Amino acid sequence: MKQTGQSAVFGRRKEPHTVIIARGNQIRHFTIRPWLAAFIGSALAAIAIGYLLATSYLVLRDDLIGATTARQARMQQAYEDRISALRAQVDRITSRQLLDQQLMETKVSELLARQTQLSERHGRLGPILERAENEVGDAAGAVAPKPGEHAEVTGSLSQAPTYSVASLSAGDTRPFSLWSTRSDPLEGETAADRADKLFVSINASLKAIESQQLSRITTLADNAYKNADAIAQALEAAGLPVDSEFDKSDVGGPLVPLDPSMAFDSKVKELDEALDALDQVKKEARKLPLANPAPGHTVTSPFGVRTDPILGSAALHTGMDFRAPIGMPAKVTAAGIVTRAGWAGGYGRMVEVDHGNGFATRYGHLSEIDVTVGQKLAAGDVIGKTGSSGRSTGPHLHYEVRHNGEAIDPLRFLTVGKKVAQYL
Repeated sequence: MKQTGQSAVFGRRKEPHTVIIARGNQIRHFTIRPWLAAFIGSALAAIAIGYLLATSYLVLRDDLIGATTARQARMQQAYEDRISALRAQVDRITSRQLLDQQLMETKVSELLARQTQLSERHGRLGPILERAENEVGDAAGAVAPKPGEHAEVTGSLSQAPTYSVASLSAGDTRPFSLWSTRSDPLEGETAADRADKLFVSINASLKAIESQQLSRITTLADNAYKNADAIAQALEAAGLPVDSEFDKSDVGGPLVPLDPSMAFDSKVKELDEALDALDQVKKEARKLPLANPAPGHTVTSPFGVRTDPILGSAALHTGMDFRAPIGMPAKVTAAGIVTRAGWAGGYGRMVEVDHGNGFATRYGHLSEIDVTVGQKLAAGDVIGKTGSSGRSTGPHLHYEVRHNGEAIDPLRFLTVGKKVAQYL
């Protein structure tokens, strides 16, 4: 038989520890179970570890807090530096925006001022160019833009592109605001460069228009002076009267540089003076009987000494005879007033027209007279019809030119008339 307290399976059981406390006559004892001892040991170990950990935390906490504070300070400093850099960049962009805006406003104001000046010039040039076209006979309409093109600066004259200045209002700064706020500075510079090129192109177009205006005005003035000179020289070469004060060059004075802003006014004045000179010499020429009284008809008897067709002896022929059938219209060769209209001896039916300055023309051997004494005539008006009245051997037109009553060779006038016909 096995002893009590032993197990055949687990072997001998371990007895629990007994703690005996004796105090005088009192004796106490406690039995400590193994699990309780293990629990108490574990609790003591946990307390010891916790104490060690708490002590370590308290020791290292200040270092951790210091490191964290330093890191936060570094981060804050970095953020402040970044903010300062951004503020500086914003200030630069703002300054650039203001400068670009002021520059744009200045350029647009200049373009608008020049466009207004061109419009005003167009208004001034209209009448004088129309007069130049009539007097000089040259197309002057291309000097200034058409009235419908005033709102735009067009390069039709200089073959430059068309730009709308009105769309670049001085108060519209949106394009510059967009350039200044872009994240990529290079994009802003590219856009600004394009704007500068646009302004340069518009400015070049305006300058080209102004330059061509001045060039055209100068050309018209030169042509007017040349035409006037040609008429005057033709009249002088034929010994015909011309204004003695025309084209005088007795001038002088100190040299004063011309203000570019006054160049246009000076050229317009020069053109006006040239047209006045041309108009004056044209008026002088139109007073003279320079036209052919029977264009396309043969001269049968010139001015001068000839054999008289009736007597056969030498005689002075005071005019020119043009072969013409009976009934052909006879036209006056210059404006004037009829001083004689009727039968005049050997002239037969004759009309005499006074042209002023001592010049007069006679038209003889007419078959019919269609004007009366005192009647005012314009160049080319019909005075009657050709015939063979008076001392005549056949139908023809007898034509005379007289100055202060003295007969002059009409050929001189007809020759000059051919030369200056294109100018009159």
